[in-house]
Amino acid sequence: MKNIISTLLLVSTLSMANGQELYKLCTVCHGELGEQKALHKSAQIQGQESNKTIKQLTAYKNGELDQYGLGNIMNMQVQTLSESDIKDLAKYISELK
Repeated sequence: MKNIISTLLLVSTLSMANGQELYKLCTVCHGELGEQKALHKSAQIQGQESNKTIKQLTAYKNGELDQYGLGNIMNMQVQTLSESDIKDLAKYISELK
């Protein structure tokens, strides 16, 4: 049981660290804590629900979303993200305060 709990804590910590590292690319437009409107157009993403972020980032990656006319920029930003990266990033964004 201790091994299972330790493993879950390690995975959670690694996921958080990866999300934090990935988010560094987002700070230019969204701010350190997701408090800025990207290019003064988008909604703030600070604390946004994880599932919503996953859905949006996946849609941007697939070229299916163009909110606020930022679809091309976001598409380029998320092209290299794996499904796991998107989940880690969404989890990190949901915890920004």
